[in-house]
Amino acid sequence: MEQDIQKSLDLISRGAVDIIDMEELEQKLKSAIADNRPLRVKAGFDPTAPDLHLGHTVLIQKMKHFQQLGHQVIFLIGDFTGLIGDPTGKSETRPPLTPEQVQQNAATYKEQIFKILDEDKTEIAFNSVWMNEMKSIDMIRLCAKHTVARMLERDDFKKRFQSQRPIAIHEFLYPLIQGYDSVALKADVELGGTDQTFNLLVGRHMQKEYGQKPQTVITMPLLEGLDGVNKMSKSLGNYVGITDDPGTMFGKLMSVSDDLMFRYYELLSSMEMDEIERLKADMQAGAVHPRDVKVQLAMELVERFHGKAAAEKAREGFDAQFRRGEVPDDIPEYILGADVDRNAVFLPKVLKEAGLVKSASEARRLIKQGAISIDGQKVSADEIPVDASGCVIKVGKRRYLKLK
Repeated sequence: MEQDIQKSLDLISRGAVDIIDMEELEQKLKSAIADNRPLRVKAGFDPTAPDLHLGHTVLIQKMKHFQQLGHQVIFLIGDFTGLIGDPTGKSETRPPLTPEQVQQNAATYKEQIFKILDEDKTEIAFNSVWMNEMKSIDMIRLCAKHTVARMLERDDFKKRFQSQRPIAIHEFLYPLIQGYDSVALKADVELGGTDQTFNLLVGRHMQKEYGQKPQTVITMPLLEGLDGVNKMSKSLGNYVGITDDPGTMFGKLMSVSDDLMFRYYELLSSMEMDEIERLKADMQAGAVHPRDVKVQLAMELVERFHGKAAAEKAREGFDAQFRRGEVPDDIPEYILGADVDRNAVFLPKVLKEAGLVKSASEARRLIKQGAISIDGQKVSADEIPVDASGCVIKVGKRRYLKLK
């Protein structure tokens, strides 16, 4: 039994930042085996956007680990808390979502998570189920179980209070409700990012207040994005979306640094840690090329979300484009108007209208950096002569456009 417990702890601890606390968790695992009662493991997601990226899947992968150990995982969709707006890390009040946005986003979440989790062994919960039943007196009693002083210990609230930026009263409700979710679900364990530590600990406090054993808190790191610096975020453009097409996903993963690649292996791959360490040692010893190690990671993740055939095709496309210098077949086209002066086409305007850049200023910056070419020749000016019979514009490493 001790050996089984240690194996479980090793898997659960993989990639984790904090476990509060480890002795508690060990005892819960022993009790789960003795009583033949799987642990209830909760992770909450507010449906703030219609799709997920790999950063979100760090928690989902950890839920998968608990499933592999035979425990019950609960994917909690915060359709009620989403109407409040999570204030975590925000310097100002976050605008709430509409009920329609929440429902649409929640529906897409349910479709996406089963690329990783076993649907038959996953409980989907919505916190509106118990929160909509809560009466005014119940909400007052809930609020009475915490203090303003404790709330102001939270870093983002503290900074806003000290700088005299407004904090709306309803924002204090968010950690209280997240904590009460653990009461409603009788959670034994709650998973969250390191930015959620305060809220997770409120859950422990609330369970004690309601006469339950406090949940074990496990925090996971915020996955760095493709830039290797900032956390993965759609707003920063450094993300890999799990709904990205296979070729785009493969190409993005191949662009990560060699060091960041092993961070992704640890937090996202299903490969055993001892295998990952051997792979890392082989690469450092020169026995295997970093590119091949990266291909292996990209293949695993693309296959997870799109299937094996799509992953193989994405690899073939990547090899053709970047290792053999071939231009992809399925690139978008842009048709120049008959009245355009072919000797003075304003390239930034074309690229912006075609969606290859966000603005003309971005295009001009890329031109200065030598990151744009036409038919293999680097462009150095904004206005250029073009032969519109099918010339190919390349922006950066992966964006193409055919002019007609």
